[in-house]
This record gives sequence, structure tokens and C-alpha cells, in this order.
Amino acid sequence: MFQCSLCKLRTHQWSFLLFNVLLFHALLFGADFVEEYLLQPTPGVYTDGMVIDVREKARKLDLSVARENISQDYTIANPSACGKSDLFLLTLVFSSVANNTQRDAIRRTWANQTSIQGFPSHVLFFLGSSHSSAAQKALMAESDLHGDVVQGHSVDDSSLRGPTERTILALRWVITFCPVARFVLLTEDAVFLNLPSIGGYLLGLHRHPENLYLGRVIQRESPERDPNSPGYLSPALYPGKYLPEYCDGTAYVLSQDVVRKVYVAASAVHLPVPVDVFVGFCAQRAGVAPTHSARWVGDKHVRYNACCYRYLFNSARMRPDELDRVWADMRQKDGRCSLLRTYYGVVTCKTLTYLNKLPFFH
Repeated sequence: MFQCSLCKLRTHQWSFLLFNVLLFHALLFGADFVEEYLLQPTPGVYTDGMVIDVREKARKLDLSVARENISQDYTIANPSACGKSDLFLLTLVFSSVANNTQRDAIRRTWANQTSIQGFPSHVLFFLGSSHSSAAQKALMAESDLHGDVVQGHSVDDSSLRGPTERTILALRWVITFCPVARFVLLTEDAVFLNLPSIGGYLLGLHRHPENLYLGRVIQRESPERDPNSPGYLSPALYPGKYLPEYCDGTAYVLSQDVVRKVYVAASAVHLPVPVDVFVGFCAQRAGVAPTHSARWVGDKHVRYNACCYRYLFNSARMRPDELDRVWADMRQKDGRCSLLRTYYGVVTCKTLTYLNKLPFFH
């Protein structure tokens, strides 16, 4: 009956139907291009004396003394993990001591790649302190087995300051032991990363690989003004109406020079804010504007579609079994997706991701 009804449609009705289908696809897929345009960094705001000072200190930064006092900052320093050869992309995965199952899933899946288009790539796990001797012993054994663990002395991640201190220690480790890495990707252990796509994007940049702070840019976000919130920012402490532009902390990329600049600027930022906002404040002090790409989905979990996952840079909130299933399917369907398949793959997964937020869809 439905097919018969379609056959009876008149020309203007067919035209209206076709127009709406085209409009839907244009809005859904074309929104990425609008997003790319609207979320480009605000120009002309990073030229004052503070920026010059931060950049000069970053240029002259020397952490060679840290090599002589490794145990002071790192329980597991792993100073040779980076290697001596030129490294294109270093990925640091922030993890908790207890999340060994998640780390093993990453090792089996997207981290099991040592090069991107012939350029060296390396994945390491960065952890904070352990409060259990048994857990610490197990972590030491894990580190001995895989050689991809770095552990810093930092406070509990349950506090607001914990992830910030851990990130500063991670940047310090990169500067000290991995200055050869051209780009550094910071992410979390519940994230799927499409390293070939990310690497391809970085290789295709029509610019010198400096001053790069790349991710899903958050703009015009108001500071927390609730006095009962742990992230409360009083107007006296921060009078600005909006926070500085920053990249969502789920996954973002820094060029090596920005790693140094953010690390230097961090010593002057003492605000009770989430770690990704903290990095945004540091980048602002260093005169580095974030670069947005709609292929980062932030902390969203994207429903799996092979062509969609080959296009996007990440998907968050991934369980170990999901990582295994996605990786196995992507390897089985190895090969490039055509433009049409990629288009409909992205449309499909974006539609499902949107519908998944609606209560009646569950």
C-alpha cells in the first residue's frame, strides 16, 4: 500500500520530498563545514608582552637536570620509551592504575600501529600514583612486560587538581625524554582513536608544524559561578564573561613547541578549573589559538559504522569489548571507503548518535 501511495505522488509532491531529503543531508553533513568555519580561532589577541615572555622561556627551557633526578617526579620514568629516532606522533593515554583491562584492549587494537604512512608513531600510557602496594606491584610487572608505562607522582584523580598535575607531569616527561616527537596527542583510556586519519590530517597541514593546538574547540563557555561547585570561579578571581577557547580534553594534539609553551605558562595559572580548560588558559598565555576540526567528536560515543570510524578521529566511552569488536571489523573490512560510502557512513552514525540521546530511542 505504501508503494502504491508513492506512485500516486504528483510532480510537485515528489519535488517537495526530494528537496527535504537533500536539505536533511545538507544540514547533517554540511554542518561539519559550517562548524569548521565558525569555530576557527579568534584572530589578533595574542601579541602582548606576557606572550613574548612565555615563548622566550619556552625556547630556552632546559630540563636536563630532570634526567638526573628521575625518581623525584616519576615512580616509573621509562626514560628510553620514546626511542632516539625521529618520532612523528607520540600518543599519551591517561589511565588509572586499576584500568589494566582497558589498557590491554588498547594495546590489542588501535595502539597496535607503529607507523603512519611510513612515519614513526608510538603509544604510551601515563598514570598517576597508586595507593595500594599490591596494585603498584602489578603495575610494575605490566611495565616490565610491555615497556609502555610512565607513572608520575601526582595527587588522587578524584580531586579537581589531580588530572591537572598529571597533565603537567606528562608534558614535563615529553620535554625531558621525548623532545624528538613532532606532535603529541593526549587522550584517555576509554577512547578509540583513528591514528591513520589523525596522522594523515597532520601530514596534510599546509603550514609549518608549530603553534598547533588541535581538537574539538569549545567557544564562549561561561565560567562556573556556583559557589557550591568544586570548579567555582569567583568574579574576583576571573572576571571574564567567557572562558578562553580550549580543546575538549577527551583527545587533542599539541605540536612539540606548544608542549613547551603550555608547560611554561602552567606555572602562572592557578585557577580551580577542569584540566582541559586549564590547558586552554595556558595556551592563551602562550599566544596559541586552538584549531578546530569537526572530525573530533569530543566525549561523545559514536555508534559504530566502519566508514564513519575511518572518517572520524575518535569515539569516546568505549569498553574493552567494544574496542575489540570495532577493531576486528575494521581490519576485516580493510580498504578505503568511497566518497559516497563515507558520506552515508558519517550521515548514518551521526543520525544514530543524535537519536541515541533521545529517551524514547533506548
